[in-house]
Amino acid sequence: MNLPHTFKNEPLLDFSESHNRDNVAAALSVVEQQIRTRGFSASPIINGTLQSGSGGYTRRDPSNTSIAVGDVSYATIAQADEAVAACQAAFPAWRATSYRQRANTLLNLAELLRQKRFFLSALIIREVGKPWREADADVAEAIDFCQYYALEMLRLGAPTLTEQVLGEENLYLYQPRGVAVVISPWNFPLAITCGMTVAALVTGNTVILKPAEQASLIAHELATLVLEAGFPPQTFAFLPGRGEDVGRHLVAHPDIALIAFTGSRAVGLEIMRTAVTVAPGQSTIKRVIAELGGKNAIVVDDDADFDDAIRGVVSSAFGYSGQKCSACSRAIVVGDAYEPFLERLAAATKDIIVGPAADPATFLGPVIDEEARDRIASTVQRGLRELTLLSQTEVDSSIMAQGTFVAPTIFRDVPESHTLWTDEIFGPVLACARAPSFERAIEMATSSDYALTGGVFSRHPRHIDMAREEFRVGNLYINRNITGALVGRQPFGGFRFSGIGSKAGGPDYLLQFLEPRVVTENMTRRGFAPDM
Repeated sequence: MNLPHTFKNEPLLDFSESHNRDNVAAALSVVEQQIRTRGFSASPIINGTLQSGSGGYTRRDPSNTSIAVGDVSYATIAQADEAVAACQAAFPAWRATSYRQRANTLLNLAELLRQKRFFLSALIIREVGKPWREADADVAEAIDFCQYYALEMLRLGAPTLTEQVLGEENLYLYQPRGVAVVISPWNFPLAITCGMTVAALVTGNTVILKPAEQASLIAHELATLVLEAGFPPQTFAFLPGRGEDVGRHLVAHPDIALIAFTGSRAVGLEIMRTAVTVAPGQSTIKRVIAELGGKNAIVVDDDADFDDAIRGVVSSAFGYSGQKCSACSRAIVVGDAYEPFLERLAAATKDIIVGPAADPATFLGPVIDEEARDRIASTVQRGLRELTLLSQTEVDSSIMAQGTFVAPTIFRDVPESHTLWTDEIFGPVLACARAPSFERAIEMATSSDYALTGGVFSRHPRHIDMAREEFRVGNLYINRNITGALVGRQPFGGFRFSGIGSKAGGPDYLLQFLEPRVVTENMTRRGFAPDM
């Protein structure tokens, strides 16, 4: 495949066009047929061979938990050790493979994802409950990661001269780190899973992918496409399993050089603690890349365009049921704008369409599983006891009973000390508060332990400049929603307890998977050494 010279984001589907609607509907029919006949499955893949695991998990459609989408067979500890050994043995040859060849293989994967776009979207809809637009964006982002990182590898792959010096050559070059473990989340089951995996592969590392249990079926589809694209079977292993078992074992394994993780703060901190412990036989300090979440705020200034601000808050707070690390979970409104804004916000949330993810009209689908539903419901019940409810969208009781749904809920006048203000909820729950001034609103927004995303709606130039300087988060959005970062355009990632590492989809990301070297040669010849 010819390598492109410039990166361009994969266009999202326009669902106003009937052929796009028809293609997704047809793919959903294909997925439904497989669910009804044999179901989907995910099992360990080591050295390109599908293996039987031990024990497992039946993944149910969160829109209708009476339907089993497929079965996941968990990898054993012995299989984890086998995968590490295989990847360790394959590492020298993969490291020596031309970076251009690795980039070309990555573009092959991008094309395979593009060809299966509708099918992959349909499986995401059924396995993790993403509505149509969210599922399509997930696949498009996976394609973007492949194309962007292929071009980035071309930029980084060739050795460069540090400077011109008479009689001496100084080359700066990169080498891969070794065997990488990728532990991926369920909320972006293809995009983030693909992005971390291909970043490690294209840079010359060998990779073991351990997906979130709830998203193992779509991850298995990705694993088969990775091998179909031409990545050598020995360089990649797929190990579905419980994080507490096979995931923990992989993190502690002495032959693992790098861990890329996206998930909760608690698990990420545990991974870091484990990674700094040097095990017997370990030959390198493990590198950890971790994206851990956020408690993101949107500030609405007293001169903001309410139409834009309402759209931005609603889409950011309730898109994919608030299950995005970038989601808005706090709205801070300045001064006298507070009451009229809340009135408009409450009215707008009444129009949210809650329903099964497979229904094209659905805006807000289910949360990921029963455990999440019960945890979020408990948080809402505490809020109802201790806080003032602004609005709660009515949801048909039959829909609520059928799947793992949580009604969009907004609380007003939430104190900064309340857990609803401070703790990540990861659900369709929004906390609102008034700030007496724009300066105070920025202080309230940045008081969180997290620093991932944030937003400002304002028409005041001085306030916008202040936000640029003082609203210190990884991704700040002005007069737009705060979710939906695009690869290349808005490299994504934060700091504080939102994680460690460089931004995904940005020019620094691949450097984390590489180690720099300098080779210096004295070019002044003294005598002549003939070939022996």
